[in-house]
This record gives sequence, C-alpha cells and structure tokens, in this order.
Amino acid sequence: MLYFSRLKMVLIWLAVAVTVILAAPNLFPTSTLAQLPNWVPKRQMTLGLDLQGGSHILLEMNQNDLIKDRMETTRDEIRTLLRDANPKINYTGLSGSGRTVQVRITDPAQLDQAKKVLKPLTDPVAAGLFSGGSIQEMSLDDSEPGLLKFTVTDAGLKYRTSTALTQSIEVVERRVNELGTTEPIVQRQGDDRILVQVPGLQDPQRLKEILGQTAKLTFQMVDQSMPVQDALKGRPPAGSSVLYSQDDPPVPYLIENRVIVSGENLVDAQATYNSQTNEPVVSFRFDSKGATRFGQATAQNVGKLFAIILDNQVISAPQIREPILGGTGQISGNFTPQSANDLAVLLRAGALPATLTVIEERTVGPGLGQDSIHAGKVAGVIGSILVVAFMFVAYGFLGFLANIALAVHVAMIVALLSLLGATLTLPGIAGIVLTIGMAVDSNVLIYERIREERRNGRSVIQAIDTGFSKALATIVDSNVTSLIATVVLFWLGTGPVKGFAITYAIGILTTVFTAFTFTRMLVSIWLRRARPKELPRAPVTFIPPGTKIPFMGIRRWTFALSSLLSILSVVGFLTIDINYGIDFKGGSMIEVQSKQGDADLGDIRNRLSELNIGEIQVQQFGAPNDVLIRVGTQDAGENAEQTVIDKVRGELQDQYDFRRVEVVGPTVSGELAKQGTIAMLIALVGILLYVWFRFEWQFAVGAIVATVHDVVMTIGFFVLTGLEFNQSSLAAILTIIGYSLNDTIVVYDRVREDLRRYKKMPLPQLLNNAINETLSRTTLTSVTTILALLALVLFGGEVIRSFTLAMLFGVVFGTYSSIFIAAPLLILFKLRPQAATAEEEQKSANGKAVAT
Repeated sequence: MLYFSRLKMVLIWLAVAVTVILAAPNLFPTSTLAQLPNWVPKRQMTLGLDLQGGSHILLEMNQNDLIKDRMETTRDEIRTLLRDANPKINYTGLSGSGRTVQVRITDPAQLDQAKKVLKPLTDPVAAGLFSGGSIQEMSLDDSEPGLLKFTVTDAGLKYRTSTALTQSIEVVERRVNELGTTEPIVQRQGDDRILVQVPGLQDPQRLKEILGQTAKLTFQMVDQSMPVQDALKGRPPAGSSVLYSQDDPPVPYLIENRVIVSGENLVDAQATYNSQTNEPVVSFRFDSKGATRFGQATAQNVGKLFAIILDNQVISAPQIREPILGGTGQISGNFTPQSANDLAVLLRAGALPATLTVIEERTVGPGLGQDSIHAGKVAGVIGSILVVAFMFVAYGFLGFLANIALAVHVAMIVALLSLLGATLTLPGIAGIVLTIGMAVDSNVLIYERIREERRNGRSVIQAIDTGFSKALATIVDSNVTSLIATVVLFWLGTGPVKGFAITYAIGILTTVFTAFTFTRMLVSIWLRRARPKELPRAPVTFIPPGTKIPFMGIRRWTFALSSLLSILSVVGFLTIDINYGIDFKGGSMIEVQSKQGDADLGDIRNRLSELNIGEIQVQQFGAPNDVLIRVGTQDAGENAEQTVIDKVRGELQDQYDFRRVEVVGPTVSGELAKQGTIAMLIALVGILLYVWFRFEWQFAVGAIVATVHDVVMTIGFFVLTGLEFNQSSLAAILTIIGYSLNDTIVVYDRVREDLRRYKKMPLPQLLNNAINETLSRTTLTSVTTILALLALVLFGGEVIRSFTLAMLFGVVFGTYSSIFIAAPLLILFKLRPQAATAEEEQKSANGKAVAT
C-alpha cells in the first residue's frame, strides 16, 4: 500500500499541478487574466445569480390562449370552406365552446359534401418526430343528424403546446438578447414552461415587463359609424368591438375587428425621436406584402382614423391624411425613451403565440451578491483556519500532511467547478466549507486506524500500511451513502440547492482521492526520508486510548429519551404550524435595505397594510437597515403574485433598495413540497438498498431507523426554533441524512469486522468495543465539521443561516444517533441470536439455579 513507483508519483504530482493551474484563475480579476497570453488557462467558476445578482424567472404558457386561438381559426376555416364550396353549402349555428366547434348543415342533402369539404380539418398533420411522425389534431363527431362537431384531441393540444413552446422560447431568447445581457439562459422546462436566467441584470422589473407581454401588434380601422359612447350603452355594430387605450384613465375606441396588417409583416422596429415634436416614437418597416396591404388600406381610407393596437390596447389612433405607400411609419404615444425602446424590442422579437405567466421569480440585486461573496469568503477562511489548527493539534506532523491534502482538496473542487462550467451558488460556498470539515474525516479514519494498529504491537511501517488498507472499505462505504443523498438532491433540487449538490458531490469525490492517494503518497515520502521509529506525537490527546465506556448499558434510557423527543417532534409538527418559507406555501419574500439610516419597521408595516395585499410580515434581517418582508400567497392566481411586487415596489422604492425578491406561485409551491417528500423517500430507499447489499438486513434497517430519527429531530428543531423551512432546509435534511449515515457506517464497519474476529463474544460487549474503538474518529470528525459549520453560522450571512443552523443541529444528533441508536438497534434486531442475548441467558440461568 505504501509503495509508489516513480511513474505513479509523477502522475499524482502532475494531477496536483494541473489542479492548481486550473484553479488559479479564480484568484485574479478578469481584467488581469485578459492581459495574460492566450495559452494560459483563464476559465473561472461561473457565479450563480445569488452571488453576482440577476433574475431567475419561470414562465408558464397559458394553454387556454392556444385553445381559444385554435377555436377561432377553426371557425374561420369552416366558414371559408363552406362558403367557397361549389355549390355553396348552407349552414347555421356555427359556434365554439371549450375545445369543440360545431356547425349545423341546413340541407341534409349537402351533409356528405360538407364532410368532404371539411375533411382537411381532421387530416393528420406532420409533426416530425412527435408521436411517430403525424397526429390527428382534430376529431369529427357526426352522431347527431345534420350536426358536425370538431374537437381538438389531447394529442393535438399537446402538439400545439409543444410547437407554441418552441416558438415562445425563440421569441423570449430574442427579447432577452435585445437587452444586451451577458450569457442569459433560456430553456424549456417540462411541457409548458420556460426557464429564464439572466445574470448581472440591473433592472429585473423591466425584464418581467418585456417577457410578460404577448406583443400582438395589429393595425385596424376605427369604426366611425356611431359614437363609441352609444356602443358602450347599447351594443357595438356587427364586426366591431370596443377597445381601450393605455392612457390613465383609459379612453374607449370602437374598432373594426378586421385586421389590415399585423406584426407578422414587420421586418424592423427602432426607437427614434419625432423630428417635429422631439418626442420618443417607434419607427417601423413592413415587408413587401405588409407594405402593399397597408398602402392599399390607407389609400382607400384617407381622412379616416386607424388604430395601432398592442395586446388589445390602443396605443394611438391617428388620422390618415394621405396614403402611406413606402411601407414605413411611426407609432407615437405617451412614450419615454425606455418604453419606446422596449416596444421596439418587443416588435423586433415578434409576438408570443400565447400569454406567458410568471409563476416563480427569484431576483438578487448585485449589492447583495457582493455581500454574499464576502460573507462566504470570510466564513471559508475562518472555517479553514479552525479545521487546519485542530488537525495539527490532534495529530501533529501527520495533521500537517492532512492539511496539505486539504488544500489540494479545495483546489480540486475549484478546478473541477471551473473546468465543468458548473455554477457556484451561495449554498455551494457553504458546500465547500462543509466539505472542508468533512474532508478530514477520511484522514481521521486512517490516522486513528494507524494509531490502533501501532498500539496492537505492529511496527510503524506495518501500522501505517495496515491502517490505510483497512480504512479503505470504510471510506468508500461512508462516502457512497453521502453521495446517494447528494445525487437525489441534484436530481430533484433547483437553483441554488442544485448548486450546493454539485459542489458537495465534487467534494465527496475529491475527498476520497486526496485522503487515500495524495495523503498516502505524502506519508510514504516521509517514511522513506525520515525512517521514524515512532508515530509523531500530537500536542493534545482528545480521547485517551483504551476507553471502556459501557454505551450499551444505558441503551434503554437513550431509546426512551429518543422516543420521547421523536414523539414531541411529531406532535409539535402536527399541532404547531412550522414556519414554511414561500418555497412550500407560496407568496412573496422581499429583502430591502434603507437608503439612509435605520429601517422603520412600523412605518413599512403601516404603509403596506394600506395596499390591501393580504397577510404581511415585516422583520429586521441582519443589520438595522435591512428588512425582510413576507406577503402571503394571493387567492387571485399566479398574476396576482406579481401585482403584489409591483405595489410594494411602488410604495417603498423611494426610500429602500430592493436587494432580493422571491415570488413562488401556488402551482410551483405545491410541486416543490411534493418533490421534497419524494427526494427524502428516494434517498432513504437508495441508502437502505446499498447498506443491505454491503452488510446485512439488520444493519440496513438499523441505519434507516437511526436516520429517520435524525430527520424527525431536525424537523422538531425547526418547529421549536421557528426557523424558516425552505428549499435550503430540505437540502440540509438530505445532507444530514448523508452525514448521519456516514457516521453510522463507520461504526457498523467496525462491528462487522469484530463479528468476524470474535465469534463467541456477546453482542452488547462487542458493540461497546466497536464504539469505543471508533470513538476518537467519531468525536474528531464531528468537531471538525462543527467548527466549519460554526464559521458558516457566525459569518456566512443571514441568507443561509437557517440552512447552516439546521446542519449544525443535524451533525450533533447524527453523531448521537450513530452511537446510541444505530448500534443498540442491532441487539433489538437480534443480529447474533446465539450471542446477542447472553446477558439475558445468564440472568435466566441464575434464576433457575435459585429455583432449584
């Protein structure tokens, strides 16, 4: 185990050198890297939106819009096909409801001809790879004599939705790119959603406004056959409708339904200024078809009014003074330079086929992002110093070697994140700090095993070689269980939680390499050069060797205590409302910072209470000038959530900076709650199967029971403290599952080893020996992890405080359960029937002797 060939050592050092080179660019500003030669690696970690600021917006397409458009198109097609038939087919009752359009053929003799004429409506449409190449978009029901019913099929609706979503993604991409942002992400999510992530965005409100508009532009004539007020009092003429302007208050117009030209005929639109009035306007240019139609319409209607309509709102209704034949024109209105530019952006990008509703929004201002980076750096540095100092105190020179490996471990995480282009989030920074605490776990396992082998009489070289060899299986088993929980977290997590999972998973993998390969090589080099006669002494011995604590003697008390606490946690969860964050109950969360002086919570509360937006919570968040505002979910649907943000922003933006905005609609919050439950179940089942495969069923069930105990205790912690339970809290619980299992597996691995060695030893005594033999490792690993987490709790900032506090609590209880729950359960499950109950058999024998 300790022999390294020259080639192997060269390859290891080469891997370390490459790691350092790939990680180094993250230490320098981008401006400095730009001045270096092209062959120098310059790729840095991609910062998440919570670190560099920006917006995460989830849009949902309104399928009702698609159905409505399809129904209108179908009615028009039926009307045209029957009217243009030769001979003309008489019909009545052409109407639509839901997903069905029906028409009654008045002459029964023309029914067959009508079916033939309308057959194109039910013909299969080419759909590429979708549904095997073609689908039937509409079905015909002619069961009632003379009545034809055309219904959009489920496959047809799915096809329309898929096509519209693809088109919407293209339109959204064009709109976002027009804003001049760097590296935006626009991608499909599910069957009817679009995820938009725009890093570094300074004005998220503008992005929402641009994405929220359908931008259907039409040019239609104003109906001047009757005053609009008469149309409002009575009934508009056939073929006309009343539409309103964008003014405040809105002005009504009577508009002909016939569209002269639509936005589909536009080839360009630019924000300019009117040469006469110097007001902002939007200049547009039609294609040849649009120019011809627009020229003909204006030539035929000189002196009349025509309306420019955007999303059923009249922008302006100028008079046609002369024919407009050049295919160009201007849209004037009450524009500001930015609103004119935004309209030009919308027109150039094209109209959306259906309305997109914001169902989830997470926006972070650049100031908060910089604060989070600073807090993460401080927490990381302090946590690293504490762990490094502790390792040196606990192991002396061997601790120094472990610290070198720890530095390589961190460099490898940074290098891999940079190389893979993975996104570093604020929870991701927490993941790095946490792996710093846990990375030494493998070294602690190895070093404690080496010390034990040396105490058993082996030489220094034999002890070190055996220690590395015997620790390997334990290291692999303990890290695989953590990895299972992390993979589930990545699979079902979103946003920053997924960033934490990526970082944590990379940390688990690099831990195994640095501890078992790099540290082993450093120890090998030290052995060859120093040729020590004894292991290096540690300045402090935390757990004296040869401890004989009778843990199993108090197992009934610990079972009773844990049962009582578990019952209290469950009762508390069922009777006391846990402080669910907006991730699980929906609503809005807004973090603001006073521009001058301390924030006035009472004033904010009073001002927001007058907005009639439902339940409001206002509390200080960190510094005296920071405030966290929570607004309950709205009953009026997804759009109402965005209206709340607009109202709050309008009320407070003069005195407060909006640093963070999170909005989760009721649809998304329900899905996140469901995903969280599924994630925990999948993680537990995966771990159960792995432990069962590697050990025996008693170990698997014991590990799961102990882990469920830790989860219940952590939920009870949230109930007792009132900490917010959100997606990050769920990530904390899944991480606790992995950590708790990590601890349990170390104890179980020693139990399995002792079972093979001591065939006749009673199980309680064997378990006591196994726990005492691993007690030093359990204690030291817990201390290093707790030190790292304490740094996060104290210096990591308010945003992740509930996450880190839950982790800290979970680590303490995970250590407790590994000793006092997981191990005694093996007695309860009669792991060794012939020896497990030896103490009870002895009592029984004593009883018989007395009776005799």
